[in-house]
Amino acid sequence: MKFSLEREALLKPLQMVVGVVERRQTLPILSNVLLTLRDGRLSVTATDLEVEIVGYAAVSGELEEGEVTIPARKFVDICRSLPDRAMVSFASADGRAQVKSGRSRFTLSTLPANEFPSVDSGDSSATVAIASAALKKLIEATAFAMAQQDVRYYLNGMLWELTADNLRVVATDGHRMALADHPCESSVAETSKSILPRKGVVELSRLLGDDEQIEIQLGGNHLRIATPGFQFISKLVDGAYPDYQRVLPKGGDKIIEGDRAELKQAFSRTAILSNEKYRGIKLNLVAGQLLLTANNPEQEQAEEEVAVDYSGEELELGFNVSYLIDVVNALKGEKIRLTLVDANSSALIEDPQQGSALYVVMPMRL
Repeated sequence: MKFSLEREALLKPLQMVVGVVERRQTLPILSNVLLTLRDGRLSVTATDLEVEIVGYAAVSGELEEGEVTIPARKFVDICRSLPDRAMVSFASADGRAQVKSGRSRFTLSTLPANEFPSVDSGDSSATVAIASAALKKLIEATAFAMAQQDVRYYLNGMLWELTADNLRVVATDGHRMALADHPCESSVAETSKSILPRKGVVELSRLLGDDEQIEIQLGGNHLRIATPGFQFISKLVDGAYPDYQRVLPKGGDKIIEGDRAELKQAFSRTAILSNEKYRGIKLNLVAGQLLLTANNPEQEQAEEEVAVDYSGEELELGFNVSYLIDVVNALKGEKIRLTLVDANSSALIEDPQQGSALYVVMPMRL
């Protein structure tokens, strides 16, 4: 196998896929990327047996078709360290790969391509057409609420609920929940539910960007996206996602509206003196005003007063300030609306101008 390529053209597909490669692997070959050269196109593939990403680059000039696997991070680091617009020559034979650029020479060990595992994408039962930028926006609006290493493994991922004309994504860790909708065209006749694992969500978000139309193929066990620039395949989590509709507070009549930027700054300042472990702050609501208070075991205290649009009865609530900050960061509008049922209820948070995303934060006892 032999080819020459400009550094930037080679680095683009490598950086696309390298995030999938775990630093500690049980199988040595999973630390490698698969390079395949066919018909003037270089394919770069990485997998961790759950997520597989393929990046592409066009190759011209003198070349020799073939396939080989080489250490992923070493190859990326070599390419990154080379000067801009440098030409990179690659050749592999007899279990070794030679990488040359200018006066630099590198010899890397290789493993046979036929030992490289593939994530079987299976047959797709549904297809979804959506703009790449819109899907990225959905993920960014909700991904922060996914659980990390929760024993309830289905929470370590994101629910994709698909109808004929809408894609809804939901993420929760049991303490807060994020939900966002976007209209789309799909081939499903009735509601379809899939859980994309956390790693798949994170890597897919990195790949999305250009405002091109993409097609998502959903199967019983896999999700697949193929574009001219990359291919993404992820296994789906086998499990039943909790009924998120039951978590949405119903009948809330206490509505607070305020300036998002002002509330964000107040939450951030109050958080400085909150308990480092529990992160709890107290919210006192009176007509036209929100008083924020934080205490910690060192007997230190922070207080903030924020003018809000509220005319209901006085209320005292406790919340994890980190969760509130995550929500105000996810919302992009100028205003923010909190809807409450009573002092012990979850807060329903949204942008009053754009209702495509909803957030629920559970209360804390302080």
